[in-house]
Amino acid sequence: MLETELFRLLKGVREGKIEIEAAVEKLKRLPFSDLGFAKPDRHRALRKGFPEVIYCAGKTPAEIEEIARELLEGDQNILATRAEESHYLAMKKISRAAKYHKRAKIITVERRRARKVGFVLVLTAGTSDIPVAEEAALTAELMGSRAERLYDVGVAGLHRLLAHGKELSRARVIVVVAGMEGALPSIVGGLVACPVIAVPTSVGYGASFGGLAALLTMLNSCAPGVGVVNIDNGFGAGYLAAVINQMADSKEYGIKEQ
Repeated sequence: MLETELFRLLKGVREGKIEIEAAVEKLKRLPFSDLGFAKPDRHRALRKGFPEVIYCAGKTPAEIEEIARELLEGDQNILATRAEESHYLAMKKISRAAKYHKRAKIITVERRRARKVGFVLVLTAGTSDIPVAEEAALTAELMGSRAERLYDVGVAGLHRLLAHGKELSRARVIVVVAGMEGALPSIVGGLVACPVIAVPTSVGYGASFGGLAALLTMLNSCAPGVGVVNIDNGFGAGYLAAVINQMADSKEYGIKEQ
């Protein structure tokens, strides 16, 4: 349930348009449902501003279908990460609006199209980092942020990054996705005034240790204003970027009665 839905429900009761019993029945299902194997959080959007996200890895298609069915009853958007095509086919049974973003391994169901605000810029050092970057960009977009992509601008050819000074200076928050040695976030952090979210990826040869080398480089960045999420965590970066971006938009503050 979203805050706007709760306002509408309470307003309906106050105006006599909704019976108290019907309102109580609707509220009974809060704050979570118990499916036995999972407890979908129906209150997440009310507390956090965005519904619970489904992490598909390790779950069967049947389990994904059941969880999604519960969340869709709340008339909310759905975001499912680390999804395989079998998960998508299961979700497609219950919502024709389901879309599978294969490269990012994300399923989205956008039932409430939010006005895109602000400017989140998503960069990659190389083309191999794009799947994680797309996970970040799609997450930020579904959460109501305007996201732009700038891919393959790593330190091996720094002129490719410097050619986009206008985009760098306009961004409210920048997500920088890099594998190998992971140096790009420090470069970007030294060029811009906005927050930089660094995402190490598991891209690289043996000594990259599955992204650990990039993670340590980013954690040791000497550029101020750089924060780091876990290896390959595009979702976490996109979510944080959207929160920062929307906080900067004064129109997003407060709750308006619908």
